Amino acid sequence: MAEADPSIFAQMKPVEVREAADFAALSALLDEASAPFVVRGLVNDWPLVAAGRDSPRAARSYLLDKAHPVPFEVTIGQPGRDGRLFYEDDFAMNFRQARGKLADIFRGFDDNEGRADAPAIYLTSVDMKLFFDGLADENPSPVRGRDPRESIWIGTDTRVAAHNDFPRNLACCAVGRRRFTVFPPEQFRNLYIGPLENTPAGRAVSLVDFHDPDLAAFPRFAEALAHARIAELEPGDAIYIPSMWWHHVEGLEVFNVLVNYWWRDTPGFLGQPQDALNHAIWALRDLPQEERAFWRQLFDHYVFENPPEVAEHIPEPARGILAPLTAETASRIRTFLLRTLNR
Repeated sequence: MAEADPSIFAQMKPVEVREAADFAALSALLDEASAPFVVRGLVNDWPLVAAGRDSPRAARSYLLDKAHPVPFEVTIGQPGRDGRLFYEDDFAMNFRQARGKLADIFRGFDDNEGRADAPAIYLTSVDMKLFFDGLADENPSPVRGRDPRESIWIGTDTRVAAHNDFPRNLACCAVGRRRFTVFPPEQFRNLYIGPLENTPAGRAVSLVDFHDPDLAAFPRFAEALAHARIAELEPGDAIYIPSMWWHHVEGLEVFNVLVNYWWRDTPGFLGQPQDALNHAIWALRDLPQEERAFWRQLFDHYVFENPPEVAEHIPEPARGILAPLTAETASRIRTFLLRTLNR
């Protein structure tokens, strides 16, 4: 992979490093944190980390021994693209999706190792418990009490554009090295976010190339850089990324494995905020200005402020979805929306 301009990263402040002697101490840090932090050596005792320290092939052998004999989804980039999984000029993707047994995919890693024109190869967000036998047990979750989604990411020296996620995220570097560049949520205005529905992996991404930022085309990115934090993770290290923080992720070795844990603090029966944004763009954005202004007041009243007077004049049994949501009333909203959207 071509090196980025070191001055871009040199001006960034580092992500704070915190100490966590055990998983209980980590849990206390997570409860109080409002910004990203790094814990060095958090998962040093994982067998996967030990295998990776031996060699990339040893790590692949360890994973292959536990893989179920089912097809895996794999992303394959084009040679000579510097590992960047991104858009073409016409906003088609510069990579393709394929399926294959993990043994065959890993053979592609072996065959391309050391080649200057090797394509990017990336297995993204693979469910550890669904696709592997015993992998999650031998390499235990540091946040096991939070009912996280446990995923493994396996790839070459790839670059993933800055994006954010709704769940909270603890990402553990198991093999290779990773560079995370993070930005506070409000920096979305300065990151030049691309399309919402045509995305490389489901989340809208920054259009700025962090290895060669074009400040003439993206002048506000200079302001984003003033708020950026950077962290380079060695095997065994972990980084916590709060909900909605932007993060640009790079694999820095020829073979890299990351294990991440996503969880939310709100009930799982609640909807996805991105769906609400998409629906609002469809239903509200192109209304006349005076109508949008009225709907803004309604959203403030019912959603963002939600003062007691929203429902205090309605008898409690009749408040419906104006009362605090339950699994039952959340399901009622979902059913209503599906029915109306399918008209």
